[in-house]
Amino acid sequence: MRDLPPAHYTFKIENFSLLSNSKVDNIESGDFEVGSYKWRLCLHPNGNKKSNGDGHISLYLAFSKANAPPIGWEVNVDFKLFVYNQTHDKYLTIQDANGRVRRFHGMKTKLGFDQLLPLTLFNDESKGYLIDDCCIFGVEIFVIKHTSKGECLSLMKQPVNGRFTWRIPNFSALQQISCKSGEFSAGGHKWALVVYPKGNSSEKGKSLSIYLFLEDREVFSSGRTMYAEFTLRVRDQLFKKHFEKKANCHFSNSIKNWGHLDFMSLDELNTPAMGFLVNNTVEVEAEIHFMMVVKELSEGGPIIGVKT
Repeated sequence: MRDLPPAHYTFKIENFSLLSNSKVDNIESGDFEVGSYKWRLCLHPNGNKKSNGDGHISLYLAFSKANAPPIGWEVNVDFKLFVYNQTHDKYLTIQDANGRVRRFHGMKTKLGFDQLLPLTLFNDESKGYLIDDCCIFGVEIFVIKHTSKGECLSLMKQPVNGRFTWRIPNFSALQQISCKSGEFSAGGHKWALVVYPKGNSSEKGKSLSIYLFLEDREVFSSGRTMYAEFTLRVRDQLFKKHFEKKANCHFSNSIKNWGHLDFMSLDELNTPAMGFLVNNTVEVEAEIHFMMVVKELSEGGPIIGVKT
């Protein structure tokens, strides 16, 4: 039982007893359209005796002849049939067990339930389905159409070539506001490192700023993003006590880089005894630990893949 009426079509019958006492085996509603197809409801008031429906109300969803489908056609449908309980103001909902999808085709244009309700129950006015010789049936139809659209979610742990080291000579003599490394490939994408030797924005003159830059972000479409977890690092060339910070980001068409504005202080970087600036050379490193890429399913690959 549910409160909400059928979404697609309602079929009301007045003077039902005249119908059930007549010689009419079945009646059909007019055509109605759902999911680009025309349908009808078909009711057997005394049961479909050819399909073991004797003593019951039999109700079916019929594929209308007005559709004129091509040879070899088939339509897959998940549908529900309804009988209105006028006493309780609720709709008895009948559907296939486990939401089974039904297939309409040239040899099967009518599907439904031979034994929808026993006539002894339906005709009993106290049960609420037939009151003042009036009853109401309904249907909801979900047409399943294959759109050939989908996504492939690929997860990569420690992608191949995910560590990249960039040696920057003559570091103290750099005059550029920012420097970009050459490209490196990891996880099917192209990356680069960007360094602001004297700091970026509010950290100018105070900190070294480092970012991981996604070079091929324009490949994303439909609002897709690419998530990555990574470590940015300045290598200690003397004692191997590297300075590093972790970061993560959903890269997209609008977010091209991510990192740390205040990665490390310039005083610490420029102190020779710390081992970060040796022979006026700084070694900056990016290490990508994890990537999650969403792409069109048609691009290949499983629906969900995990790579390690």
